[in-house]
Amino acid sequence: MKILKTIVIALLFIVALLLIIALFVKKDYAVQREITINKTNQEVFDYIKYLKNQNNFSKWAMMDPLMKKTYQGTDGTVGFISAWDSKADSVGKGEQEIVKIEEGKRIDFEIRFIKPFESKDKAYMITESLSSNTTKVIWGFDGHMNYPMNLMLLVMDFDHMLGGDLEIGLQRLKTKLETE
Repeated sequence: MKILKTIVIALLFIVALLLIIALFVKKDYAVQREITINKTNQEVFDYIKYLKNQNNFSKWAMMDPLMKKTYQGTDGTVGFISAWDSKADSVGKGEQEIVKIEEGKRIDFEIRFIKPFESKDKAYMITESLSSNTTKVIWGFDGHMNYPMNLMLLVMDFDHMLGGDLEIGLQRLKTKLETE
């Protein structure tokens, strides 16, 4: 019985220690990637402002060809919502809404994950003209993990996990736009 009591006290101490550590761990993370596309800024921006076009380059949009996709509103405008529902846990269920557009420069999205876990994060795409026929595209993702789940930020490398997917999407976007 004394061993059981010692084990319980040790486990409680570990849990308490982890909860204290979580108080000091960051809660926010950011991931960003960029690519240069040999097209005018206007051509690139006019393509990426339509959420439905992400189906042609986003790795996440292509992970489950059987996922159900629905749309609300006018694509390419603030308030447009692109929703998905997949039986695959790696895709889950959620929606993405255009929340702000700075014409020719930036589009901001709110991504609301519903399954397999609930979360609300921000994403954005920025275009910057480098020359008359060259455009830099930046795709970024800003996330937040509430206490005590923020402990996972100590062991999860979101820059690596999400960054690779953003790079794949940007490379597909470049290929798509430069071959048209």
